[in-house]
Amino acid sequence: MILANRDYVRSVLFGIEDSLVSTTGLIAGVSVGGASKEVVILSGIVAIAIEAVSMGAGEYLSDDALQELDKIKRHKERPFVSGFLMLTSYLLAGLVPLTPVIFLSYPASVYCSAVSALVGLFLLGYIKGKILKTNRLRGALKILIVGGVATLLGVAVGLIFKV
Repeated sequence: MILANRDYVRSVLFGIEDSLVSTTGLIAGVSVGGASKEVVILSGIVAIAIEAVSMGAGEYLSDDALQELDKIKRHKERPFVSGFLMLTSYLLAGLVPLTPVIFLSYPASVYCSAVSALVGLFLLGYIKGKILKTNRLRGALKILIVGGVATLLGVAVGLIFKV
């Protein structure tokens, strides 16, 4: 199973967490900064697409560099798989905070977006605890708090540089 490989688990967890945090921070920041619903949706789509490709490429290139350092090359497919998992997890997780903005009335949809992302972060931490056989609640709260603080920074920047 792909997720049995700890490097792949890292790629998926990192992709989901980063996407939930950065996409939500962007959506919230752009929204409170004075943008229209259309601009928020466009910003979210562009950010998710570019960041998913960037994160996937970065994961591929860094795994490939590690492969080059490891002259044995036991897992030739690892860089491609980890890059693909990063790209896919980032892309799918980015839809969590963007979907409410697309389908619900604006600006109330932004609150739903933030709540959806925070619930996603909590669940991610809980699932991580289950997979790693560690304290599930502690893992959930840790990712929720770290992700929540990062999301609040997006809101703060949007309020400071409001247009």
